[in-house]
Amino acid sequence: HGPCYCDQACARTLDCCHDYAQACPVSPCVMSQWSGWSSCAEPCKTTYRVRRRHIIQEPRNGGEACPPLEERAGCVEYWTQQGTECKQSLIPALITTGGFGKARKKRAAADGNEREGYCVEFQLVAITPGCLHSHHPYTHWMQYLREGHIVCVECQHPALDSRSLHCSGDGSGSKKNQLLHWQAVGSPQCKGTWKRIRQLDTCSCPSVHSFLFI
Repeated sequence: HGPCYCDQACARTLDCCHDYAQACPVSPCVMSQWSGWSSCAEPCKTTYRVRRRHIIQEPRNGGEACPPLEERAGCVEYWTQQGTECKQSLIPALITTGGFGKARKKRAAADGNEREGYCVEFQLVAITPGCLHSHHPYTHWMQYLREGHIVCVECQHPALDSRSLHCSGDGSGSKKNQLLHWQAVGSPQCKGTWKRIRQLDTCSCPSVHSFLFI
């Protein structure tokens, strides 16, 4: 019998040395833990943040290949690096269904830090087709968005910015009839424009057409 190698070819040709399994054990890729998330790539716009990990040990002898080394997630940074607040009209409001807020209120009450928020009414002006074609259970609410509808968006305590005391993207300071941008959380294809109508203090939105700032 000739020299033996750990190259897996013998498994196909069925001529492995008798001690192949002991001499050439399969070892999978070993990865480090994820790093913490980076800050947003750019302030004042919807971008992404990154986390990374590295390979501690490459796979050997047919072990499982290494998974991706980098992961990205959407994010928005509402303050510039100089510490000034971004111009509100530049930033889309991130919204989700109002049902999410009931769970969030329960958690906040359990933490003992429930503070009064406020609501803002908007009229939907434009909606991308992506809102109608979302089929995941958690994006089902997007199919009820319709141009011309008045929607109520609640700003709850967890989303209040501690410096400005309002929810980012709520349109405060915008001109009358100014088109403002919004984006649905969970589906980058679902976004559009709306006009701010009015702010209602100490409110809770009706269950239909009710959304939440994130």
